[in-house]
Amino acid sequence: MTPIYPMTSLRRSRDLIARLPGRNGIAVFGLCLLALPASLTAAADERPVVNVTGGAIEGRDLPDGHGAVFKGVPFAAPPVGALRWREPMPVEPWKGMRDAGTSGPPAMQASFGWNSAMAAASREDCLYLDVWTPSTGAGKRPVMVWIHGGGNVGGAGGFDFLYDGTRLISHDVVLVVVEYRLGIFGFLAHPALTRESSHHASGNYGLLDQLAALRWVKDNIAEFGGDPGNVTVFGQSAGSTDILHLLASPLSRGLFQRAIAESGSLPPAGATPTLARAEQEGEGAVAKLGAPADDPLAFLRQVPASEVLAKADPVATPNVDDWVLTQSPVTTFADGHESPVPLIIGGCAIEFPLDGNADNWRKIVRRSFGDLAPDILSLYQIDGVRTGLPEDPVEGGTAAQIGTDFFRAGSIIEGEWHASSGHPTWEYQFDRAIPPRPHVGHSSDLPYVFGNLLEKGSQGGAFTDVDRQVSDLVQAYWTNFARNGDPNGPGLPPWPPFDAGKRRFAEFGPAGVLTIGDHQRGVFLPIYRRWLVNDVK
Repeated sequence: MTPIYPMTSLRRSRDLIARLPGRNGIAVFGLCLLALPASLTAAADERPVVNVTGGAIEGRDLPDGHGAVFKGVPFAAPPVGALRWREPMPVEPWKGMRDAGTSGPPAMQASFGWNSAMAAASREDCLYLDVWTPSTGAGKRPVMVWIHGGGNVGGAGGFDFLYDGTRLISHDVVLVVVEYRLGIFGFLAHPALTRESSHHASGNYGLLDQLAALRWVKDNIAEFGGDPGNVTVFGQSAGSTDILHLLASPLSRGLFQRAIAESGSLPPAGATPTLARAEQEGEGAVAKLGAPADDPLAFLRQVPASEVLAKADPVATPNVDDWVLTQSPVTTFADGHESPVPLIIGGCAIEFPLDGNADNWRKIVRRSFGDLAPDILSLYQIDGVRTGLPEDPVEGGTAAQIGTDFFRAGSIIEGEWHASSGHPTWEYQFDRAIPPRPHVGHSSDLPYVFGNLLEKGSQGGAFTDVDRQVSDLVQAYWTNFARNGDPNGPGLPPWPPFDAGKRRFAEFGPAGVLTIGDHQRGVFLPIYRRWLVNDVK
C-alpha cells in the first residue's frame, strides 16, 4: 500500500507548488484536490494521512514538528458477539476517512484498584493500536512494538499517558503501542471452543492478538516510515512474560527480529497448563454463568461482557494448545528451541516484596516451591532460628529479595539459556528509585524507558537531572538495540553481552551511572533452575 500523500499531509505538500511552473502548478494542485475524497480535503490541510489495511486514517501532528501520531487504528475485527473467544479476524474495511486522533479503549477488565480508571473505560471491542512516528512516507526506521503489563488481567497501552511516544521516537524510531484481550476474554479455554476451532485449540486469544498486531505491523509500518524487516517487540511485567511466550511460539517466526523483556519471566514448566487442563479450568470458570450443556457457546457469547467479568472466575494463563504453544515455553528455552533473535532481559532491583514476617515468608515458600522449599528457606536464611538476610541498600532484605527473585531468577536463567544457544543476549538490573521513594519497585523503570518523567501518576515523582540522565541512557541503549541488535553505541559506557560463565550484567545505578556486575544472584540460581524445569509437588 502507499500513503494517500507521501509528504504526510497536504499542508506540507504546498511546498511542491513552488517547484511547479506558474499557473500550471496551481492547476495541478487543484486537480489533486479534486481527485481526493471530500472527507480528506476538509481536514488534510492540517493533519497527516496514511492508507493502511482497511482504509485511510487521519492522525495528528506532534507539537514543534516532532512527528505524528495515529491513534485507535484497528488491526483486527472487533472480537464481540460471534467473534468472542475466536482468533482475531481481519480488519473490516471502512469508507472515507477514519479519524485516528484518539486511542482505542482498554481491553475489558475488572477493577483491582490500581487500574480503576482503565477498568471504567474498558470495552470488549479493543483490538486497536497507536503508531508514533518521526515522519511518514519514505524511510526505514527501526520499529518498536510495546506490549503493556498488568498481569494479563488489567492495564492498557494507548490509554496510559506513561506510554506517550514523543520522546522515544526522537531517537528516530517508530513506536507501536498495542492493546490485546485480557483475562477471561483473552485466555479462556473450553472444550466447545476447541471443537469449533480449525486448529483444535482454544484459550490463547491474547497472544494471538499480539501476533495479529505484529502481522499488521509487517504489512503496514512502511507507510509510517518504519522498516518491516527490523521490528523489536518490548514489554514489561505480563507484557514481558507474553514476549517470552511469543519467542517460544512457532507462529512468531519472522514477525520480529529483536526482543526486550522487562520485569517478567516465564512460569515453571508445570505451571503452564495443557489444553486439557485449561479446558477443565475454563469449564469451572464459566459454570457460574449458567450456560446450557447442549449449546454453551451461543449462550456464552450473548452474555454481556460486564456480567462475564462479574460472575465468571478469572482466567489469565496461556496453555499448551499445540498451535500457539507446542510445549511449555520454559522447556522450549531450556531446549534452545526459541526464536533465535537478540534479547535484552532483566528487571528492577526490587519488584514485589513479600508481605508479613518470617512466618509468612516460610508459608509462601512452602506453598510455591514444594519439595524444594527447605533449600530455598536455607538460601534466604529463614530456616530454624534465622529470620532472614541482612538488608542490602539496593536489593533490600529477605522479603524484597524473595519476592523479586520470582521475577529475577527466571529472567537470568532464561537469558542464560538463550545465550548458551548462541543468541546475542544482554542482561540488566534497574536500580534507580523514583525520587523521593527510598527503593526501586515494580514498574519504576517505565518513566525512564519512555522518557516521561512526570510529577503525577502511579509512577510520578520529583525527578532531577540525574533521572533525565538515566532516561537518556536507557533510551539510547534500547533504541540502539532496536536499530542494530546491539545496545552499545558511540559515547555510551560499554555493556558486555551476557554469557553463562561470567554472567555479566548492566546496573542502571542509583547515582545515575551504569556499572557492570557479574555472577548475578549466583548462589541462588541452581535451585531456581530446578524449580523452573520440574513440576514441583
